[in-house]
Amino acid sequence: MDLLRRKTSTEQPEGQQLARTLTWVHLTALGVGAIVGTGILTLIGVGADRAGPAVMLSFVVAGAICACAALCYAEMATLIPASGSAYTYSYAVLGEIIAWVVGWSLILEYSLVVSTVAVGWSGYAVGFLKGLGIVVPPALANGPSLGGVVNLPAVGIIAVVAGLLMLGTRESARINLVLVIVKMVTLALFVLIALPHFDSANLHPFAPFGYGGTPGPGGVKYGVMGAAAIIFFAFYGFDAISTAAEEAKDPKRDLAIGIVGSMVLCTIIYMLVAAAAVGAVSFSRFGNSPEPLALILRELGSPGVATVIAAAAAIALPTVLLAMLYGQTRIFLVMARDGFLPQRLAAVSARGTPVRITGVTAVFVAIIAGVMPLDVIASLANAGTLVAFVAVAACVLVSRRRDPHVERPFRVPLANVVAPLAIIGCCYLFNSLQRVTHEYFLLWNVAGLVLYFAYARRRAVLG
Repeated sequence: MDLLRRKTSTEQPEGQQLARTLTWVHLTALGVGAIVGTGILTLIGVGADRAGPAVMLSFVVAGAICACAALCYAEMATLIPASGSAYTYSYAVLGEIIAWVVGWSLILEYSLVVSTVAVGWSGYAVGFLKGLGIVVPPALANGPSLGGVVNLPAVGIIAVVAGLLMLGTRESARINLVLVIVKMVTLALFVLIALPHFDSANLHPFAPFGYGGTPGPGGVKYGVMGAAAIIFFAFYGFDAISTAAEEAKDPKRDLAIGIVGSMVLCTIIYMLVAAAAVGAVSFSRFGNSPEPLALILRELGSPGVATVIAAAAAIALPTVLLAMLYGQTRIFLVMARDGFLPQRLAAVSARGTPVRITGVTAVFVAIIAGVMPLDVIASLANAGTLVAFVAVAACVLVSRRRDPHVERPFRVPLANVVAPLAIIGCCYLFNSLQRVTHEYFLLWNVAGLVLYFAYARRRAVLG
């Protein structure tokens, strides 16, 4: 029964406590910074290639499922205001072995998200530099799968963001807020230019690949649900806010505002950008482009603005890197505190930041970003996230039944409807991922369970 033992205390050991420096403004900006990024700036091209103009419906489906999950996160984050996100909630509610699987999945999620965004940023940065007459050799701008040696710009930006996080959480949050504003202005500029070119002819046929997850070459799934499963990546990021629970000044209020507020704001932004993109240019002309929004503007005869968009993306995409690398380091930090990773990695600097774990994480994700292709990374990241979302929704249901009278600063409305919808929706999207993703994800979790029984279980602090 020790496999299901639960961690009930959130007290932190001396020397491993994080500084409380973040307000709801910082947390909302952290959420927007994490959510609005590669998904809309880069993966909208991948989504359009798989669903055609119906990619707009794919955004609606993915957004609705994420909204249900976000409400569940808001309840659990305010109920258990501690770092660790879904891993911590699972350890407190569902038991150790489930928490390990969720934590192992979160490692996959955050590490691969950072890698995906770094690769996406590299595409925009290389395009921007090319517009200035600076050509990055293909061998240093692509991983081996694309005929290169290493994606050096992707590795470089990870190093810069990791250095910023080591500097301090408050400083990182302030820079993130500025860059989020730059990103919002950039997307507004794109909509203002593209929307007047809206042509209903570009929407026909609306769903050329159907509505379900239709298998295609290489096991890739096409159609509305197939695209939703990949651009689901565009909506999550709000879970990074829950990893900041120990650094929020008023976690019981600020976490709910940050999680729900950032989701609502980003959903509105996505609907506008997606409609402007597929209405202005045929999806076949920008599908699978590494810089689809800039490409659309060039197609519309606005190369100067396209260069500005590429520049702004190169400047603003690191907000996603910052938010997700931040979240990854906090997941690693809590797992190290619990004994699942070497505890010396949980040491916190005088500035209240986990410098050691940040450095180790940066090296790990830089290797992935340097050699792996974009679509494979994003698809695997989605698999890890979907497992975490299912776990959090399950935590809400189990916690409500086990402790019905405990005070909950935020309560999911219609929890018996919203939480099951989150679980069913996430399971459906997981099934819509390509076959190779399922295989890699299974291998990842088998390796994780071997590590748990061989190392982590015996070293768990709770034991």
